[in-house]
Amino acid sequence: MVQVDTFIEKAISQIKAEVGDEKAVIALSGGVDSSVCAALAKQAIGRNLLCIYVDTGLMRKGETQRIVELFGSGKADGSGGLLVIDAQDEFLDALAGESDPEAKRKIVGERFIRVFEREAKKTQATCLIQGTIYPDISESDEGIKSHHNVGGMPHAIAFSKVIEPLRELYKDDVRQVAAALSLPEEIVTRMPFPGPGLSVRVVGTVTREAIEIVREANVIVEEILIPKYHPWQCLAALIGRGTGVKEGSRNFGWIVAVRAVYSKDAITAEPVQVSFEDLAEIEKRITSAIPEVSRVCYDVTPKPPATIEYE
Repeated sequence: MVQVDTFIEKAISQIKAEVGDEKAVIALSGGVDSSVCAALAKQAIGRNLLCIYVDTGLMRKGETQRIVELFGSGKADGSGGLLVIDAQDEFLDALAGESDPEAKRKIVGERFIRVFEREAKKTQATCLIQGTIYPDISESDEGIKSHHNVGGMPHAIAFSKVIEPLRELYKDDVRQVAAALSLPEEIVTRMPFPGPGLSVRVVGTVTREAIEIVREANVIVEEILIPKYHPWQCLAALIGRGTGVKEGSRNFGWIVAVRAVYSKDAITAEPVQVSFEDLAEIEKRITSAIPEVSRVCYDVTPKPPATIEYE
């Protein structure tokens, strides 16, 4: 277990020493990891920090608006502002037609870096701060999957330094630090969301249509499961197509897999035992609201042997 006060003091000193008289940009997604990094970095280097949120077009419904509400006014990290970059077309065009999971992660990782490089150049920032945590590093190193901010990063980047103050912490450790820094409860308890976003919740080829469908399905899953079961993570994923019947006609529609797990560290996870009644409600709402979906199933596989996300 992390010694919170000691860690905060050490992290602020580390950031201050590594950045020095230079300027830094921080990749701020609004998740607890990057939010803690932003708060620490703000205390360490103040006005020499630029917080950047990139709207990739792969975010959950309403996410960009909510992040702006939390961070744009300085409520969460004290910075008094947030630079929001609309890069939806850039990311979606780069992913178009791609079906390989590792390729998707590397595409997203490289696009992020290129956006940060462009914005850093405008302010002469030379350092990049990221909210990388230990499970990101271990899964990338072990070849399980390339996290966009680790194995998915391009080798050649324009930054002189990449600073990762949380690289030795697990998610629960980060939440403790977030609480000690008085970040909003919404941020402290925020459910993990993959860096490559909804692109890894579409098994196979990424299309704009598929992203929109999985975005809507995710809303329904979260609305039903979060208040009642409080999972570590819950999600909907498109895992292929199957034959169905809608309005008396054959429908070769999407299959949505629903997944909900409990975990402490993301290294292992157990499936949530969702009642059949709640699963039936999820199915009814998804197939009614999203005409392109023909089937809904529930994933009961723990981690291991599965990972939490599908790709």
